[in-house]
Amino acid sequence: MAEHPAAAGGGRGGDVSLQDVLIGRIDGAQRTKSGSNMIRVFISSTFTDMSSERKALLEKAYPEVLALCRSLGLVFEVVDLRWGIRSDSSGDHEACEIFLQEIKSCQRISVGPAFIALLGNRYGHRTLPRLIPEKQFEVLLSKLSKNPEGVKQLNKWFLKDNNAVPPTYVLQPITTHFPHYSDLRPESGPQRDKSLVSWRVTETQVLQLLRSAATDAEAAGDITAEQKQHFFTSVTVQEFEQGLWKDSNESSALLFVRDIPHQRVRNGPKRLAKYMDLTAEGLLDAEAQGLLAGLKSHLNATQQKILNLHCVELSKGSIDPKRKEHAQYLDSICEQFVSQMKARIGAVVDSLDVGRRRRIWGNIEEERAEISDRVVEEVVRHATMSTKLCRGFYGREGLLGKLCCAMWESTNIHHSPLVVHGDAGMGKTALLCKLAQEMRSVLEAGAPVVIRLLSDRHPRRPDIDHVLRSVCLQICLACGLAPPSPLTANTHLELLRFFRNILTEVSQQGNTLLIILDALDQLSDQHHAHKLHWMPADLPPNVHLVVSMDTNSEAFANMRLKLKSLGSFFEVERLSRDEGKQIMESYLLASQRTLSPEQSNSALQSFEQTGCPLHLTLILSAAKRWTSFTLLTASHLGPNTQEMMSQLFLMLEEKHGKELVGGALGYITLAREGLLEAELRDIMSLDDDIISEVYRYSLPPSPSLIRLPPLLWARLRRDLEDQLEERWTGGVAAIAFNNRHLCEAISARYLTSQRRGRSLRILADYFLGRWSGKLKPVALPGLSLLLSDRKVPPMPLWFAPGLANVRKLQELPHHLLHAGLWDELRQEVIGSAEWLYCKSRVCGVSSVIQDLDQCSQYMDCTDTRLVRDTLVLIKPSLDVLDGHMDTFLFYTELLARLCSLATPFPSVIGQLCSQCEERLLMCPEPIFIPKCSFLQQPGGALQHTLTGLQGGVLCVDVSVEAGLLVAGSDDGMVAVWSLADQRLVHSLLGHTGAVLFVKVVDSASHCFSLAADGSLRRWSLMDGQQLLCIQEVVPVDSAPSSVHLHLSEQLICVYTRTQVKVWKELDGAELLLSSSSDDDGSVVLGVLGASVVRLCDSGLVRISHPVNETPTVETRLENSHRRLTPVKSVVLPKRGKVFVVSKEGFLYQISSTGRQTAVKFPLVPSLLSVTEDEKILIAGSERTLSLFNIDRDSVDGFLDLQHDDSVLSSCVSSDCRLLVSGAADQLIRIWSVTTGALLDTLCGSDSPVTSVVLYHGFVVSASTAAASVHLWSLKYDTRHKPTARIPAGCAHVAVTTDADLVFYIRQQSQTELISWNNNTGSLSERLAVSAEVCCLELAQHKRLLLCGLTTGTVLIYPLALPQETLCIPPPESLSRVLCLAVSSQEKHMAVAYEDSVCLFEITARDSFPTVEGPLEGFPLSLLHAPLSSMALLSDRRLLYGTSCGEVKFHDFRDGSSSDLEPHRSRVTCVTVSNWETHALVGSEDAIQRLWRLSPLVLDHTMEYKGFFFEGVLCAAFSDSDQFVFTGSQDRTVKVWDVATGNLLHVQFVYSPVVRMVTCRNGFVALSQQGSVIREVFRCPDHVSPDYNPLRNVKAQYRVTSREKTNRVGQQSPGSDLQDYNPAQFNLNLMSMLRAKPSSSTCLLL
Repeated sequence: MAEHPAAAGGGRGGDVSLQDVLIGRIDGAQRTKSGSNMIRVFISSTFTDMSSERKALLEKAYPEVLALCRSLGLVFEVVDLRWGIRSDSSGDHEACEIFLQEIKSCQRISVGPAFIALLGNRYGHRTLPRLIPEKQFEVLLSKLSKNPEGVKQLNKWFLKDNNAVPPTYVLQPITTHFPHYSDLRPESGPQRDKSLVSWRVTETQVLQLLRSAATDAEAAGDITAEQKQHFFTSVTVQEFEQGLWKDSNESSALLFVRDIPHQRVRNGPKRLAKYMDLTAEGLLDAEAQGLLAGLKSHLNATQQKILNLHCVELSKGSIDPKRKEHAQYLDSICEQFVSQMKARIGAVVDSLDVGRRRRIWGNIEEERAEISDRVVEEVVRHATMSTKLCRGFYGREGLLGKLCCAMWESTNIHHSPLVVHGDAGMGKTALLCKLAQEMRSVLEAGAPVVIRLLSDRHPRRPDIDHVLRSVCLQICLACGLAPPSPLTANTHLELLRFFRNILTEVSQQGNTLLIILDALDQLSDQHHAHKLHWMPADLPPNVHLVVSMDTNSEAFANMRLKLKSLGSFFEVERLSRDEGKQIMESYLLASQRTLSPEQSNSALQSFEQTGCPLHLTLILSAAKRWTSFTLLTASHLGPNTQEMMSQLFLMLEEKHGKELVGGALGYITLAREGLLEAELRDIMSLDDDIISEVYRYSLPPSPSLIRLPPLLWARLRRDLEDQLEERWTGGVAAIAFNNRHLCEAISARYLTSQRRGRSLRILADYFLGRWSGKLKPVALPGLSLLLSDRKVPPMPLWFAPGLANVRKLQELPHHLLHAGLWDELRQEVIGSAEWLYCKSRVCGVSSVIQDLDQCSQYMDCTDTRLVRDTLVLIKPSLDVLDGHMDTFLFYTELLARLCSLATPFPSVIGQLCSQCEERLLMCPEPIFIPKCSFLQQPGGALQHTLTGLQGGVLCVDVSVEAGLLVAGSDDGMVAVWSLADQRLVHSLLGHTGAVLFVKVVDSASHCFSLAADGSLRRWSLMDGQQLLCIQEVVPVDSAPSSVHLHLSEQLICVYTRTQVKVWKELDGAELLLSSSSDDDGSVVLGVLGASVVRLCDSGLVRISHPVNETPTVETRLENSHRRLTPVKSVVLPKRGKVFVVSKEGFLYQISSTGRQTAVKFPLVPSLLSVTEDEKILIAGSERTLSLFNIDRDSVDGFLDLQHDDSVLSSCVSSDCRLLVSGAADQLIRIWSVTTGALLDTLCGSDSPVTSVVLYHGFVVSASTAAASVHLWSLKYDTRHKPTARIPAGCAHVAVTTDADLVFYIRQQSQTELISWNNNTGSLSERLAVSAEVCCLELAQHKRLLLCGLTTGTVLIYPLALPQETLCIPPPESLSRVLCLAVSSQEKHMAVAYEDSVCLFEITARDSFPTVEGPLEGFPLSLLHAPLSSMALLSDRRLLYGTSCGEVKFHDFRDGSSSDLEPHRSRVTCVTVSNWETHALVGSEDAIQRLWRLSPLVLDHTMEYKGFFFEGVLCAAFSDSDQFVFTGSQDRTVKVWDVATGNLLHVQFVYSPVVRMVTCRNGFVALSQQGSVIREVFRCPDHVSPDYNPLRNVKAQYRVTSREKTNRVGQQSPGSDLQDYNPAQFNLNLMSMLRAKPSSSTCLLL
C-alpha cells in the first residue's frame, strides 16, 4: 500500500521546493506529503486476560474519544485484533507478523497516540518463529547433533525455502501434520481436540529444542543474545518492543498494568487459565510468571510517565462488572483512557496549529486552502503513483523512442496531440509514467511536466472540468501566470477558453510544456467529455500533449475522427517473453524473492499466452508467495487475466471463507470513495451473512454485542496487499483496489443483483447511522433470533458546528439511490436543505448537481430535477464566492427560487421551503425572509440556455437532420451547438463585423455566414475550419434585414435592396455577376433560381437572367399608376414566385415568367414570411400577426393573432399546426394555426424575442439584446411553469403595497399604461394616455394611480373605478411633469414641472375622489436644475433633490426654503419615513444621507462602495420606521438601522431594484428584470459584535454620524464626527482592495 506520514509537520521532504513540485520534478524519495488527520491506536494485550477491560473500553471509552476526534476534524480508529476471539486457530503462524505489521501501520498513520498496552497477569503466548534464517537454523541444528530425534523433529516442521533471498527455513502450517486442527465442524470435534492436544505438546517440544540450541549457540558466540531471546519472548513482549521501546515518543503510547496482589492458591490453575500462563500439561507456567514479573519491573522503571497501575482482586476467578469494586476498576480504566487520550490529542492538535496551518477535514468555517496547497496535494498524489509505476517498468524502449522523437520533431511547429492506445491491461499508464520520467531528464530544468492519471480514483470517474482546472492551476503556478478566477474556473466554456489561452501563452513565452493525461476513456460523461471537443486538435510550438485510452473505447473512436494523421497514434502492443522475464526478475529481486527454474518457466509460459502486463502482475503477486517446495500443481496459474483473478478469489475463499471474502471485496468495490478500515469493519459487522459464517461453529463472546473479529479482516488484508492501495484525501486514508479491472471481476463474481442490492442497503444503513445505539437482529446457526448491538458509530451530518461528516456526504446519496431506498433519499438528501448546503459548501455545488443528475437517471421524480436546476441557477453565485456562501444566504436563495413551487410539489420542495423558512426564522442575525419566488426559478418550458457568444444574437439556423444550431452574433462570432446534448461544438472566428445571416447547407456538413464586415465565409461543421472567404460581398455595416443569401446549383447569390452579386463555387469562388440598381433606382425583390427580380419606381418589374444570359422579362404591376413603395418581399422558390407588399396597401404576386396579380392587403408588415410548404403567408404589423391562405392564387386571411407588444419574429411547424411568435414584451407565444387559440405563453427570455425556430418539439429563441440562445420544450409539466412577470427594463413602474397590481410603461415613447395582475401573471388592462408618460406614482390607501405626462397633464386613475379618469390640466407654460409625490396621509400631492412645483389637495365628493388646486406653488428659475425626486410631508413641507445633486426643503405654508447638504451627482431617491420623523436622500454616487426632520438635522451619512454599479435607486422605511430598506444599482437590497445608521444586512437580488414600498414587517419591490420582490425583515434584539454584514459581498462602507448631546436635537458646534462600521473599512483603501481583494467576498454577476 502507499505510505503516508503521521508527522505533524507533513511538510516537504528533502530539498524539494514548491517550484520543483509544480513542474513535476519529484520522485518517490522526494515527494511532499500532507499531514495526517487520523488517530489510529493498536490495542495490545493477550487474547483472554484483559477481555473485560477491552470490552469496557469498547462500550464506554472509545465512543467518547471518537466524539472528541470528530469535533476536531480527526478520524479515530481502534485496532484490537484480539477482540472477539479466544485464540488464533488459523494454524498458519502469521498472527505475530500481522500484529507487528498493524503496530507499524498505526505508528505510520496516526498523528497522535498509536499504541495502547494492556498488561495483566499473563506473559502471553510464546510462539514458534515462522521464519528462521538459513545460517541461524543450521547453527541451531548443529547444537542438536547429539539429539537425532530433535533434529528430525525440527526438520519435520521447518522446511528450507530457497526462493527467499537469503534462503530461510519456514515453519509449516499446523494442518500439515494435524489436518483437523482448524476444522471447526461439530462432527470433527474429537479429531480437532486430539489435534489441539497434539499440537500443544509438539509446540512445547519444538520450542524446548530451539531454546536449548539457542542457549548453546549464544554461549558459543554463534548467535547474539537478541537472536536467542527471540525464542523466549512472547508475542505480547514483541508488540511492546515495537510499540513502546522502538518509539521514543512518549505521547504516542499509553500503558495500563493490572496486578492481582492476593490471588488465592485454591482458585487453582484451571480456574485461572484465562488469567494466568499455563503449561501444556495445564500447570502454572512458573517461567512465564517470572518473565512477566521482570517485564512489569522493567515497565515500571522505564515507562513511568505513561504507566497506569491498577490492583484488583478476582471474584470467583474472574472480573465481574456487576460487582461494585470491579465496576469501579473498569470505570477507572475508561476514565484514565479518555482523559489521557484527550490530553494527548489536544496537545497534538495544538502543536499542529502552531507548527502549520492544519487543514481540518470537513471544516466549512476555515478559509479555503491556498491554491498552491490544493495543487500540490494533487500533483504529489499523481507524481507518487507515477514514480511507483516506473519502478517496475521495463522494455518498450522502441515505443518510448518513437514518442520522444515525435515530440522533438514537432517542437517548433504547430502540431497535434499524441495518442497512446492499446487493449485493457497492456500497460499504457506505466508507459506514460515512464515517458514523463524520461522527458524530465531531457527537457530544460524549468520545463513543467504535468501528469494526471485519470483512473487513480476508480470507480469514481473524474469530470473534465476538474481535470482541466487542476492542470491550468498547475501550469499557471509553475510558469508564473495569473490563475483563472473562481467564476472562470467553475464555468465550463470559460475554462475551455482559458485552457487554450494558457497553452498559447506558455508557447509565446518560449517555455516548453508537457501535459500527460492517462486513461481519457475513464472521464465521466459530464459535458460529453468522451467526444473530446475540449481537447485542442492543434497545439502551439513547445507545448506537447500526450494522452492514452483503450483502443475499444468511445474516446478512441472520437479521437480517430478528430485527428486526421495516423502518425499521431501509437499502439501499446503485448510484451514479449524476454520483456516479461526481465520484469519478473526485477520484481522478485525487489521483493527479496526468487523462483526455481521450473516455477519461473511455468509463470512465463502462462504469461506468454497474453503478453499482458496486468496478467503478469497478477502472476507475480501469486508467485512471490511460492516457496521452493511449493508444487507446480499447487501454483494455480491462469492462462489470462480473468482466470488469474478467479484463482485469487478461490484462494481467498478457501482460506478466509466465501462470505467474508465476497463481503469485504464487494463493499470496497461498491464504495464511491473507498472505505476507511474502521468503516469496513463496522459494515461487515452489520452484514448478517458474514456474521453467520464467522460464528457458524462457535458462539460470539457476548451475544448482546456481536461484531466481526478484527483479526479476520487483518488476515484477509494481508493476502490482498498487492491489490489494495491507500487513498489519502484531506489527511484521511481510505482503502480501495488499485486496479479497475479487478473491481470489474469482483462485481461479476460477488455482486450479483440480489447480493449487490443487499450490500448497498447495508452501506446506506451504515452511513444513515440507522443501527447506531440500536439492537440489530441476527439469526446464528443453532440459536434463536438474537438482538445484538453491533457497536457502529453514529452518523450525524455535522460532527460539530461548522464541521461536516465528509464521509457521509461522499457516500450516502450513491448507496441510497442504488439500493432503491428512494424515500430515504428524498428525505435525507434531496429534500434536506441542510444536506444541500452542507455538501455544496464542503464538496462543491457541482458534486451535489452530479448526485442529483444521477438520481434523475434512475428516478422519475420532477422534484429532483427542480432541485437540481435550482442549484444550477445558484452555482454562478457560489462560484464567485468560491463556495463560501453563508448558510442563511443559501437558504434565502433556495426559498426565493422555490417558494412558488412548494404547493404543487409538497413532498420535497414544500419540505425544503419549510426547512429554509424555519432556519431563517431562527437566524441570530439580521435576515430577509422571502415571501415569494422573485429569483429565477427552475422548471417551466426553458430547458437550456446555450452560451458561448459575447454579443447579441442577430441570426440563427437549425439543421434538423444533424441536430445542429448555428447562431451569429453582433461581435462577429458564429457559434455551433449540438442540440442533442446542448454542447458548444465550434466557435467560428474570422468575421470582424456583426454576423447578419447564417445558413446550414450540404446536409449539415457546412454553413455559410455573412457579416457586416462585407465578407461571406463557408465553414466546415465537422472540424470548424474555414473553407471559403469572399470579401466585399455586401456594403460594410449593412443591416440584418437588408441582406439575403440564395444558393442554387453551385451558385452563390447575395443580394440587398440595391445590388446583386453571384459567384460560381468550385474550388474557389468565381464572380459571375455584380450589378447595382443605383442608376435606375430599382429595388431587388428577390432571386428565383438564377433569375433576379427587380422593381422600378414606376411599377415596372424586370426579371433578368444574368448568368445564363436569357432575355429579360418585363411587366408592369397592376394599380401602379402612382409611385409604388415596396415594404417587404418574400420569395417562394417552390412555386417560383415573389410576394411583395407595398406601402400603398397592395400585395403583388410575381412569377418567374412575369405573370403577376395584385390584391388589397390589410396591413403594412414589419415581418413577412411563408411556411415551409408555401401555403400560408405570415405577416406581422405592430401587435398583430396575421395568417393568409395562399394555397391558390388568392390571398385569404384566416387568423389575426393579437399580442401585447410588437411582434418581432415567428415560425410555423412543418405540419402547419403550431405557430410560435416572439414579441417585444419578451414573451414567446404558442398558437394553434387551426383554431387561433393561444396555447401557451413562455416567459423568461428577459429580452425582446427577435428570432424563433421550431425543432422536434422544442423552440429555439434568441434576441439581438442577449448573448445566449434559449431552448424551450413544448412538452413540460405546467405545474412548475413560472408565473409571468412584467417585461424587463420598463421605463416607469409602480406597485401596490399588497403586490397584487403592477403598473408599467414599456418604453419611454409609448403612450399606453399597462395594468398587470401579479397574482395571475397576466395583463389586466390597458390604459390609453394622450402623451408620453414621464412618471408614475401610487396613492396606496386611496388606491389612486397618478400619471405625469410630457404635456404637463397629470392623469389620475381610481383603481376601484378603472373606467374613470381624473385629469389635472397642464400649467400655462405647458411644462412637462418631472415627478410626483403624495403625502403619507394622502391628503395632498405635489407635482413638479420643469418651471414650478404645485401643491394639490386630494379629497372626495360622493365617495368619488377629486383633486383640488393648485393650492400653493413656487417657481423654479431657468438656472435651477430639474427636479429628479421629491417627498411631500403631511404638514405641506416638500423635500426634493435635483439632477445636479442639490437637496432643498420648501415649506408651502410660509413659502420658505432652505438648502441641505448637496450630493455630488443626481439625486435618485427622496423617501420620508411613515411617521415623518426621518428622510433618506440617495444619489447616483456612493453616498446617502439620513435626515431627522424635526428639527432638521443630518443624523447619518452612509457611504457604500462596491466595485461598480453604485448608487441608490429607491428606498422604503419599515412600518415601524426602525429600519430603512434601499435598492441599489449594484443589484442589492440593503437594510440600515435608522437610530444608529448601521448597515444591518445586504442581499444580492441579481437585478437593480427600481421601486420599493413598505408592507407589514418588510417591503414590496420591483426589480429592473420585472420581478416582484416581497420579503419580511427579521432583526434579533441583540446582534453579535462580530457580525459582519459584508461577509457575502465584496464592498466597503462607512457611516458618519452626528454626535448626540443630552439636549435632543442639538449639535455641539465644532463637534467631531463619529465613524461607525461593524466591518470597518477605509474608503481611501479602495484602490488597494481592487488590487488585492479582502476576506469579504463579492456577489457580482
